[in-house]
Amino acid sequence: MEEEKQCQCGNNEKDEFLEKLCTEYKPIKDNLIQMLNEVQEHYGYVPIKAQKTLSEFLKITMAEIYGVVTFYSRFTLKPKGKYNIAVCLGTACYVKGSQKIMDRLKERLKIEPGETTKDGKFSIEETRCVGACGLAPVFTVNGEVYGKATVQKLDQVLDELSAKE
Repeated sequence: MEEEKQCQCGNNEKDEFLEKLCTEYKPIKDNLIQMLNEVQEHYGYVPIKAQKTLSEFLKITMAEIYGVVTFYSRFTLKPKGKYNIAVCLGTACYVKGSQKIMDRLKERLKIEPGETTKDGKFSIEETRCVGACGLAPVFTVNGEVYGKATVQKLDQVLDELSAKE
């Protein structure tokens, strides 16, 4: 049936991106991760409407999609801020004081890891290793590494980012 090939958006909500995405792939389960990657790139996270659309299009359960999204750290269910700040709490960074950096970040932004500020500018996440142990402690902003970090360096970076707005 031709109707089965069409992309159905959750709650009959029309979404041109999702509809276009469904025309670029065949409705087979093997395409899930590739499609999720495109969704993550487009929205910055994997919204429920995209999960519903992919579930219907690929004929797989929402539970399967949720399992994939939560298994891979690449995907997130919540939108991240314009500036996503990740503090490494791996052994080398932790020993050299990264917990102090995380504590200061939470104090300054008044949010916890996994959350985004109300204005959508900043989000925080904990990481275990960014592969820069020789620069410990480390934090990143949108993937840019700040090594040999201090609370003062964090404050400086936050001030610079806030001034850009």
